[in-house]
Amino acid sequence: MRTMTVEDGEFAGWTTWPDEPFEYETAGPFYFRVDEKGPVSAFRAERKHMNAGGVMHGGCLMAFADFALFAIAHDGLQGSYGLTVAFTSEFLDGPLVGEYVEARGEMLREGGSLVFVRGIVTSNGRPCLNFSGTIKKRRKQP
Repeated sequence: MRTMTVEDGEFAGWTTWPDEPFEYETAGPFYFRVDEKGPVSAFRAERKHMNAGGVMHGGCLMAFADFALFAIAHDGLQGSYGLTVAFTSEFLDGPLVGEYVEARGEMLREGGSLVFVRGIVTSNGRPCLNFSGTIKKRRKQP
């Protein structure tokens, strides 16, 4: 999957996948990078991410966590394309407009065709969503 490095704004220097229309244009944009603690994904909560109760819509949190699965497993995918085949999550709290939303986690196991990942989404440091997922490696189609 083609990556793009952001050149300006709050997430300058971060990476994203511009060929993922839902995560880049509709739900996001979401970003990722690797820092001293490992892979991290992030975005800034906007009004478009909220539900009628004024907190982030659960679907947005899950979409971001799915994005984070692939950021966490990026090195393990070794350039192959991946599909989410299993995803579980538990809602803990709701991010608010303007908050910095971040996901960190770890790759638990990388096999020949499956990658297992778990992580947590936080908002301004508060735990908001616990998640785990399985990614099926696929060869890129010509």
